[in-house]
Amino acid sequence: MNKSNIKQWFKAAGVRAIKTVAQTAVATIGTSAAMGDVNWALVGSASVLAGILSMLTSVAGLPEVPETPEEGE
Repeated sequence: MNKSNIKQWFKAAGVRAIKTVAQTAVATIGTSAAMGDVNWALVGSASVLAGILSMLTSVAGLPEVPETPEEGE
């Protein structure tokens, strides 16, 4: 993997992780009956953990980033 692919991987993996964090936060907040009932520590820890797991899962491969250099590189 060349330097360009590494940058591309970090960008794609980062975008996926951010989306995962946001989705987890929304889902966790949605389980509360009212905003006053939200356990913010749980929302934060679950969301951060989801982001870390997303980055680790991305190590297996991302369809947005080619495994081999494209023609002309």
